[in-house]
Amino acid sequence: MSYVPSLKTKYRNEVVKDLHEKFQYKSSMQVPKLLKICLNQGVGAATQDKKLIDAALNEMTTIAGQKAVATKATKSVSNFKLREGMAIGTRVTLRNDQMYEFLERLITVTLPRVRDFKGINDKSFDGNGNYSMGITEQIIFPEIDIDKVNKITGMDITFVTSAKTDAEAYALLKAMGLPFKNQNN
Repeated sequence: MSYVPSLKTKYRNEVVKDLHEKFQYKSSMQVPKLLKICLNQGVGAATQDKKLIDAALNEMTTIAGQKAVATKATKSVSNFKLREGMAIGTRVTLRNDQMYEFLERLITVTLPRVRDFKGINDKSFDGNGNYSMGITEQIIFPEIDIDKVNKITGMDITFVTSAKTDAEAYALLKAMGLPFKNQNN
């Protein structure tokens, strides 16, 4: 018997049934699912200090539980002292069990650590069923040791779903446990 993340079990047992009833799908295979979670972190100051990219890669790898890769500039911009091919950020794409594990840690541990947290914005859907959110400080993740952080940076988290509309994606992510703001606030 292999390990199955609890959010994956919740999706299979509860969320599929709830969404199937709510949207009246013909088949349970039409119920939208979470395909991947993409984490991106831009490190603009990396043009001056190359060590910032290494620190960002280590932090992103620790947060995601999967090796992060550096993103490179595609164009040279002289005003920013940026040359083509220079590392300017990090990214990780999570799928399957690692994706569910990260999502569970994000919902249960990380987001409650945010100061004055009232829920995440429900307006950041892209029209195709994908949701993006920004985090201003990487130190909200419990995996990060605050004493070893030399620069506080933010990151973007994108949830890619198989939903056709934003309403379906919203219902899916809400059922998975993402704490969206109340509509009446």
